[in-house]
Amino acid sequence: MGRLISILLIGVGGYLAFQNRFRLINIVFGNRMIRRFFVTSLMSLPFFRSRMMSTVFSEPANW
Repeated sequence: MGRLISILLIGVGGYLAFQNRFRLINIVFGNRMIRRFFVTSLMSLPFFRSRMMSTVFSEPANW
Protein backbone atom coordinates (compact mmCIF):
# COMPACT_ATOMS: atom_id res chain seq x y z
CA MET A 1 0.00 0.00 0.00
CA GLY A 2 2.81 2.41 0.87
CA ARG A 3 4.56 1.72 -2.41
CA LEU A 4 1.40 2.53 -4.37
CA ILE A 5 1.04 5.85 -2.55
CA SER A 6 4.67 6.78 -3.20
CA ILE A 7 4.33 5.95 -6.91
CA LEU A 8 1.15 8.02 -7.06
CA LEU A 9 2.82 10.96 -5.31
CA ILE A 10 5.82 10.80 -7.66
CA GLY A 11 3.45 10.79 -10.64
CA VAL A 12 1.47 13.77 -9.35
CA GLY A 13 4.69 15.62 -8.51
CA GLY A 14 6.08 14.95 -11.99
CA TYR A 15 2.86 16.18 -13.57
CA LEU A 16 2.89 19.39 -11.52
CA ALA A 17 6.58 19.96 -12.25
CA PHE A 18 5.88 19.52 -15.97
CA GLN A 19 2.98 21.96 -15.85
CA ASN A 20 5.13 24.59 -14.09
CA ARG A 21 8.48 23.74 -15.71
CA PHE A 22 9.27 27.24 -16.98
CA ARG A 23 8.43 28.82 -13.65
CA LEU A 24 10.67 26.27 -11.91
CA ILE A 25 13.53 26.91 -14.34
CA ASN A 26 13.26 30.67 -13.74
CA ILE A 27 13.31 30.15 -9.98
CA VAL A 28 16.33 27.84 -10.11
CA PHE A 29 18.36 29.94 -12.54
CA GLY A 30 17.46 33.12 -10.68
CA ASN A 31 20.02 32.03 -8.10
CA ARG A 32 23.45 33.27 -9.23
CA MET A 33 25.48 30.42 -7.72
CA ILE A 34 23.29 27.68 -9.21
CA ARG A 35 23.38 29.37 -12.62
CA ARG A 36 27.18 29.70 -12.48
CA PHE A 37 27.58 26.05 -11.45
CA PHE A 38 25.29 24.89 -14.27
CA VAL A 39 27.07 26.93 -16.95
CA THR A 40 30.52 25.92 -15.69
CA SER A 41 29.62 22.23 -15.67
CA LEU A 42 28.12 22.42 -19.18
CA MET A 43 31.12 24.27 -20.59
CA SER A 44 33.42 21.55 -19.26
CA LEU A 45 31.80 19.07 -21.68
CA PRO A 46 33.78 19.13 -24.95
CA PHE A 47 30.81 18.51 -27.26
CA PHE A 48 28.65 21.23 -25.70
CA ARG A 49 31.53 23.70 -25.56
CA SER A 50 32.41 23.29 -29.25
CA ARG A 51 28.76 23.60 -30.29
CA MET A 52 28.27 26.72 -28.16
CA MET A 53 31.44 28.39 -29.40
CA SER A 54 30.62 27.66 -33.03
CA THR A 55 27.14 29.11 -32.55
CA VAL A 56 28.27 32.24 -30.73
CA PHE A 57 31.26 33.01 -32.93
CA SER A 58 29.91 31.92 -36.31
CA GLU A 59 30.20 34.08 -39.39
CA PRO A 60 27.21 36.27 -40.18
CA ALA A 61 24.77 34.89 -42.72
CA ASN A 62 24.67 36.45 -46.18
CA TRP A 63 21.44 38.36 -46.62
